[in-house]
This record gives sequence, C-alpha cells and structure tokens, in this order.
Amino acid sequence: MARYPFLRNCLVAASLWSTMAVAATPAQVAAFFRAVQLDDVKKVEQLVGREVNANEINPVGGEPALVIAVREDAMRVLNVLLAHPGTDLEAKAMNGNTALMMAAFKGNKPAAVALLAKGAQVNRSGWTALHYAAASGDGDIARMLIERKARLDALSPRESGAYTPLMMAAREGKAEAAMLLLGQGANPRLENTEGLTAARIAERAGHTDLAAAISAFKR
Repeated sequence: MARYPFLRNCLVAASLWSTMAVAATPAQVAAFFRAVQLDDVKKVEQLVGREVNANEINPVGGEPALVIAVREDAMRVLNVLLAHPGTDLEAKAMNGNTALMMAAFKGNKPAAVALLAKGAQVNRSGWTALHYAAASGDGDIARMLIERKARLDALSPRESGAYTPLMMAAREGKAEAAMLLLGQGANPRLENTEGLTAARIAERAGHTDLAAAISAFKR
C-alpha cells in the first residue's frame, strides 16, 4: 500500500466520510427518522451518510435510527443501516439501550440474528441484552446470546436494583427463560440490593409456582 499513496489516501478519505458527522437540518433529520419508522428504504438510502449521520439521535424520543428500526420492526431499513459503513452497532439511546437490547426486549429474532452476525456486542456493563431477553421471556434470543458467551449473572446498575437476568425472568414470571438460565448455570442464590434472591422476587411478584421451581432447582 505504501507504493500507492494515492490509493491509500482515497481509502482513508472514504473511511472518514463513512463515519464523519453530517450537518443535517432539522427538516432533514425529521424526514430521516420518519422514513426509518415507516421502513422507507429509498428515503433512508437517499439521506443516510449524505445528509444525515447514521448515528444521529432522534430529538423526539432520544434514539438512534438502528434502535428505532428494530423497535418498529422496520427490517428493510435495518438491513440498509447495517450495510452502511458508518453505522455504529453500539449506538445508544438516551436511556442506554442498544439495538441488540431492543431486539431482545421486543422479541425480534431476525433483528437479533442480523445484529449478532454483524458483531453486535453481547456483554456490556449494566443492563444487557440477556436481561431484556429474560424479561420478555424470549428463549430463542436468550439461547443465542448465551451461545455467544453472554454473562449469565450480569448485574444491572445498583441504582436499578442490581438485577441478574434470572431475577428479571423471575420478576416477570417467565418460567421458560428462568429454567433456561438455571440450566445454563445462572446462580439462584445471588441477591439484589434489597437482599432478595430470584425465588423471593418471583414470590413477591405473585409467581408462586415459579418461585417454588427456582427454589427446588438442583444444579
């Protein structure tokens, strides 16, 4: 590559163009996010990376386009965004959610598959996609995450109670997800900031059968 400085410079310029911030007008931003929500591929292709940065945060709702596409099941636009070289797979909404976390929360398996294939991050500090899969009771997505070394006993932030994915499944009464996590090695003896185990959390939430099943589980 050193023998071809012009080619090298062109590649560098292309890389910078794909990730650089785009100074978009409010009207362009509004049009872009409306197109994302409506799964309008042509409009998104026209705007993304040219007039609107792929990782722009929507002023209404505080989410990047990738998260919105997953939430709205706008799969055609999701694929366009994933193919765009400037899209950050880990772009966060103002509440900290990533696209993979949203896919887990919504039970959007095709989106989760596509994001994981592109290299979306499974483990992160605080809330994780596995927390969300457990809370929604989506066993398929939970299995995919576990196969990719998701931390079974990841803790949510202390200010939110230091919940594990198992605790989230217990709180929401998602027995299948809870049993899956236990079967994979999740620790049922861990306590949250209130000193409650997953079984106690299930019991408090009125899921007495699940509480009993967690208590009776033998590794």
